[in-house]
Amino acid sequence: MSSGSTLTEILINGVSRGAVYALVALGYTMVYGVLGMINFAHGEVFMIGMFACVYAMGVFSVAWGDHVMLNLGLGILVAMIFSAGYGYANERIAYRRLRKAHVLAPLTSAIGISTFLQYFIFLTVSKEKVNFPRYYSDFLTSHRIHFAGVDVTYLQLAIFGLTLVIMAALFFLINHTRLGIALRATAQDQLMASLVGIPVDKIIAFTFILGSALAAVAGVMFAMYTNVLVFDAGYRVGLKAFTAAILGGIGNVPGAVLGAMILGLTEALTTLVFGSEWDDVTTFAMLMLVLLLRPRGLLGERVADKV
Repeated sequence: MSSGSTLTEILINGVSRGAVYALVALGYTMVYGVLGMINFAHGEVFMIGMFACVYAMGVFSVAWGDHVMLNLGLGILVAMIFSAGYGYANERIAYRRLRKAHVLAPLTSAIGISTFLQYFIFLTVSKEKVNFPRYYSDFLTSHRIHFAGVDVTYLQLAIFGLTLVIMAALFFLINHTRLGIALRATAQDQLMASLVGIPVDKIIAFTFILGSALAAVAGVMFAMYTNVLVFDAGYRVGLKAFTAAILGGIGNVPGAVLGAMILGLTEALTTLVFGSEWDDVTTFAMLMLVLLLRPRGLLGERVADKV
């Protein structure tokens, strides 16, 4: 393979990884933008979405047969609803009653919920790796298009395209709707937002719900990409997405996307040059370097659009 083809392959693999990280990182950055707190249970919501989709597709297959696109689409929808429900419960249990407490209180509560969800799946669903049903992913992984000397799977195109659509929809929501105005107002000053009639509790709950639904989509895409589901997947991907959010500038939506793409490309390049076991080393070395040079991240934390 030529050097140009190799570079293109790194770019495609890196963008595919980065797109998944971006969807999860947005959940972290939106919650931080509104509350100024980190939702450390967000990675487990990602993992819940993976399992919810697979089990939903199994139910649908038994109910009316193996209709690939119908079952997959409904499975993703169920995963989004299921994860959104967990996100809402997380906000009510771990955050709402602790907003005025010391910053360590909601942090500890979120870590507790994260551990609970992880080991709940471990004990009740599966301790081992679960394979994603290839019947539903083979069409996307086996069909390819030839681009710049390399083969790009339909799944990689779908991940990138879906991420672009979601990013555009989120940008429109935040900047061009009344709900977006309420989100930005709540992010800037919760007290003043409540005084002008904005239902702050509902806005904050919506932030958790939306971020969790995006994490579910990322979970399904990740499961299809790796063909594996495991109870601790949320911890690893959640940590990478959190790193991406910090890298770009925590609380900054464009920063979360930029950080995720840089992280994905760095991992792809590291895997090619040094092997996959060096991914974490280079990722966190880069993070430490960026934080030493730019403590607020690459784009920094901008109050005007931190939701």
